[in-house]
Amino acid sequence: MGKEKLFVKEGIKEADLEEFLRKKFERAGYSRSEIQRTPLGTRIIVYAFRPGLVVGRSGRRAAEIAKEIKEKFGFENPILEVRTVENPFLDANIVASRIKKALERGIHFKKVGNYYVRRILQEGAIGVEIRLSGKLAGVQRSRTQKFRAGFIIHSGEYAERYVDVGRAQALLKPGIVGIEVRILKEAPPELALEKNLQEVSSNEES
Repeated sequence: MGKEKLFVKEGIKEADLEEFLRKKFERAGYSRSEIQRTPLGTRIIVYAFRPGLVVGRSGRRAAEIAKEIKEKFGFENPILEVRTVENPFLDANIVASRIKKALERGIHFKKVGNYYVRRILQEGAIGVEIRLSGKLAGVQRSRTQKFRAGFIIHSGEYAERYVDVGRAQALLKPGIVGIEVRILKEAPPELALEKNLQEVSSNEES
């Protein structure tokens, strides 16, 4: 098999694993996973708000899931490692998942969006944007509703380095609603320095 085909195949396998873990650990406040290949096997790092629900008693559940991953996906000697997400309101994937559950329970989208924007800022984020796309309450046609506060970056190097992005899909009676959450936890130091230099220059000119 050529390198390109192998790369694509591995990418698909990792995407399938991510979906598998998301469903398995939804109640644990699952955020994301990382895959690290080592000489001894494959280390799969799971980030979750409630790590105890991932590990289980005496690590039994983690061992069972690792065995299932080996059989289902063919990863060599998978080892499941769990790391705690300290603040779920500053994790975009967890917030997106919680918004999904709230919408599916029938809570109005505006109430949900405004609540999470306010709570995320209360937890210390610099900025947040929540985007809901689909047939929202009482609307026949699909549309996009944004909830935004603070300072947020959408593109470029700063966005890739500093903005946490999470996505989910809520299955409602009118159809699927796409959810995207962007959280800027802290201001990029380069931007803060640039702002300070501009203020100094402005003071010198005056």
